[in-house]
Amino acid sequence: MTKLCCLAILAAGMLAGCNVADDDERSSQEMNVNSRYMVESVHITGERTVSLSDPLRSEINSFVGAPYDHSALEKLAERIKKELHVPDVQIKVARGAAPDQLDVNFEVTPASEHMFDLNVGQFVYGSKEGWSGDGGATLNLRGNAISFDLVSNSDALIERYAGIRASYRRKRVGTDRLKFRFEFESFHDQWDAATLGVAPASEIYTDRDSFTPMATVVIADPLELDFGATFARFRVPFPVETDGEGPAAAKTESSNAVVSTLRYHQRWGSEHDSQTQEANASYSVEAAMAALATDRQFTRHTAKARYKYRHERNAVDVQFLAGALNGDAPLYERFVLGDSTTLRGWNRFDVDPLGGTHVVYGSVGYSYRILQIFYDTGAVWNTPQERDPKESVGVGFKKEGFQLAVAFPLRAGRVDPILYAGMNF
Repeated sequence: MTKLCCLAILAAGMLAGCNVADDDERSSQEMNVNSRYMVESVHITGERTVSLSDPLRSEINSFVGAPYDHSALEKLAERIKKELHVPDVQIKVARGAAPDQLDVNFEVTPASEHMFDLNVGQFVYGSKEGWSGDGGATLNLRGNAISFDLVSNSDALIERYAGIRASYRRKRVGTDRLKFRFEFESFHDQWDAATLGVAPASEIYTDRDSFTPMATVVIADPLELDFGATFARFRVPFPVETDGEGPAAAKTESSNAVVSTLRYHQRWGSEHDSQTQEANASYSVEAAMAALATDRQFTRHTAKARYKYRHERNAVDVQFLAGALNGDAPLYERFVLGDSTTLRGWNRFDVDPLGGTHVVYGSVGYSYRILQIFYDTGAVWNTPQERDPKESVGVGFKKEGFQLAVAFPLRAGRVDPILYAGMNF
């Protein structure tokens, strides 16, 4: 009996081995058959595919006209998955129009969208200006996003402004290449004594509201165009002249403008690679014209550029800003340097308590792991004679969104550093 059991087990093992061998042989035969086919076309379907980097898209297109290689396509699908941060990318193969030709389609599975999100846009402390914060909640529903934020900011403009921001965004209007958003803001403004000492009373507003409808068109993969308008109202409570139409009194003014921004964004590699590069550039124009029934008429041009390079644990960050403002613009349209992101180490009221109509700024930063150092230089001015470039240096630490830095203005006579701490600045 024992011998019979042993023989039975041996026979079963041999049969199983034959099945495995048959399966391997069948798979090998299928691969050999597929290798006879040529790739006629390659497609990518699903959300967010327009954000693929050019080098990866070029590699995808390189498979067209090449012999079918399933293992190489699987590696490519994994790279697409990592770059787009999606849960899965599936490879679908179909017969092409010509004999011995195949169509390959990468189907991108979109990441699941949270219906309700809480976010912190900015939370930063500056030893000269105190706290600034921007945070709220977003409701996502079938491609629509409704957000509500609370804002208190003493970092971005000449004045501190506090209030609410609400927005509606349609992430896809018929196609991935068209988006729409509408934003409403309502702020109360407070002014520093340095600004009140030099600004005309007619320029000091205490409340302002704005409505901004905006559309975004993806022109090509790295290029986007925003276009729309902004309709703003601000209240000047101090008595102002009324051109002989009555006694001086407080009044509400309007600033209505068309807005357009051309943006370029390109990325090479992802955080999973040992080396990455990223380039961002934008040019914006804002024009307030009489045709829009505005009290203030002006034109504002802004150009920005940023390049980031990372190799292993080393990273370099280069930034540039330039702008020009012509006409009669409200103070919140003027350019400011000396905050947590530009000309760090300088107090903006020491640079210019009213801001300027022209600006130029540059920055170079280097980081290793969590340690970072940076050098800033820039100037704001109204006339060429007022242009006075300033410089600063700083050192700090950054880890998972939290940053701690101290910056020193480079000037003769005294050292007066500024400490920055917080997130997303």
